[in-house]
Amino acid sequence: MPKLDLGLPNYDSLFSTEEERQESRLEKIVSIPIDKISDFKNHPFHVTMDEDMLKLIDSIKENGILIPALVRSKDDGTYEMISGHRRKYAMSHIGLKEMNVIVRELDDDQATILMVDSNIQRENIYPSERGYAYKLRLEAMKHQGKKIDLIPDEELGVEYNKQTCGQLDHKLKSIDVLANDMGESRKQIQRFIRLTYLIEPLQEMVDGRHESEIKIAFNPAVELSFLTVDEQYDLADAIVANDRTPSLAQCQEFKRLSHDGELTTEFIQETLEAEKPNQKEKLSFKMSEIDQYFPKDFTPNRKKDLIIHLLENWARKKSREQER
Repeated sequence: MPKLDLGLPNYDSLFSTEEERQESRLEKIVSIPIDKISDFKNHPFHVTMDEDMLKLIDSIKENGILIPALVRSKDDGTYEMISGHRRKYAMSHIGLKEMNVIVRELDDDQATILMVDSNIQRENIYPSERGYAYKLRLEAMKHQGKKIDLIPDEELGVEYNKQTCGQLDHKLKSIDVLANDMGESRKQIQRFIRLTYLIEPLQEMVDGRHESEIKIAFNPAVELSFLTVDEQYDLADAIVANDRTPSLAQCQEFKRLSHDGELTTEFIQETLEAEKPNQKEKLSFKMSEIDQYFPKDFTPNRKKDLIIHLLENWARKKSREQER
C-alpha cells in the first residue's frame, strides 16, 4: 500500500538543527574529475601555452590551486566550466586528475554573464576576444530583459530589441548598462562587437596572432568588418601577398565601395600593391632569431638601442678604414 503524503516534515528534518539546514544550502568546495568538466559553450577567450600560462603552471606546482573554479551541472551528470578555464588547462598539462570547484546552479544567461565578468578584467585580452565577450554578455542581458533597446544602428550595424524602450526612454538601454558595467563608452562597445564580423584570418591580424605576424590596427579593422565574407578573404590574401595592410582611408574606401556593390578583387589588389604615402620600406625579423645574443632581462627597446649603437660603431669603423 503506497504511503500517504500529508506534507509533514520527514524524520531527518525533524531532528536537524536550523544551523544544519542553513549549512546544507551553502555552496561548498568539492573535488571533481577534470575530464568531467567541459569548456563553456562558445567560450570567447583563447587558452594557450604562453608566458602567463607557464607562470600559472609553476604556481600550481608550488602552491596548488588557491581559488576554486566555478562550474554548473549538466543534465548528463557532467559539468560546464564558468570560471577557471586557464586553471583547468594548466592542471591538465601537469597531469592532475581532479579539480576543486564550486558547483552553482545557473541558467544560460546567468552563466554567460558570470563567465564574461570573470575573464574580461584580465590584462592580456585580444581585441576580438573582447568583442565576442561583449556580444555574448549583451545577448544575455537582452534575454534577462535588462532595458532591451534593439534600435538599429545603421552606422555600426548592430541591432537591439525595442520591446521595453519607449520613444523617449533611451537613457538605460541594455548597451548603455553594459558600457557602464565595463567602463567603456557605448560607441566603443559597438566597435569591439564589430570585430566579431571579421573572418578568422583578419581577426588574427587584429589580435597580432596571425602566422605572418602582420598586424591590422583597431580603427581600420572596424571599417573592414562591413565588407562581405568573400571581400574579406580577397583582402586577407592581398595583405599576405603584399606584406602590407591598408590605411584607415583605404579601409573606408573599401567599405564605401562594398556598400555600393562596386568593390572588386582587382581594386583590392591594386590598392595593396601601391605604397601608402606614409609607408616606407621596413626591415623585419623575428625576435627569436636574435634573442640568443641578448641578456634575458633586455626589453625590446633596449635590444633596439643596442643594435643601433653597435651599427653606429660599425659605421664609424668602416669610415676610418676607408680614410686610410
